[in-house]
Amino acid sequence: MANAKVIQAKQEAVDVVAAKLRESVSTVVADYRGLNVAQVTELRKQLREAGVEFQVLKNTLLRRATAAAELTDLDEVLTGPTAVAFGTNDAVAPAKILNDFAKKNDALKLKGGVVEGRVIGESEIKALAELPSREGLLSMLLSVLQAPVRNFALAVKAVAEKEEQGA
Repeated sequence: MANAKVIQAKQEAVDVVAAKLRESVSTVVADYRGLNVAQVTELRKQLREAGVEFQVLKNTLLRRATAAAELTDLDEVLTGPTAVAFGTNDAVAPAKILNDFAKKNDALKLKGGVVEGRVIGESEIKALAELPSREGLLSMLLSVLQAPVRNFALAVKAVAEKEEQGA
């Protein structure tokens, strides 16, 4: 019979992972089989710099956590070695970093993930990775908002220059 302390420790681990699944704005699940230690270290470094937590977890623990977080649709991708990237700040960062790393290292395979409580597949993760970062999107929005004012200023300047030439 299993020790009560061991069972309690395992339940606490499940609760922690379930909380991370609920709190993260995006979670990406990947198969890291075939990556060497240097590659995994480099991947962890890139993810840490972006504020993304990266863990290798047992599928049984993950299945129990997805059940607790009511994300059981994710269970179908929980086969083989599984690594999970939890992004709490930027929804695009985990997908972008893992997708870029997978392009350079064939051993890393994206499986699926969760974005804002919705389970998504590999193709949707790759599409999410192609989106610009939050800062890039804000920059685009700012330029769109500035364009009418800039165009109006240029039109006023052109009218003023035309009147000066006519006078």
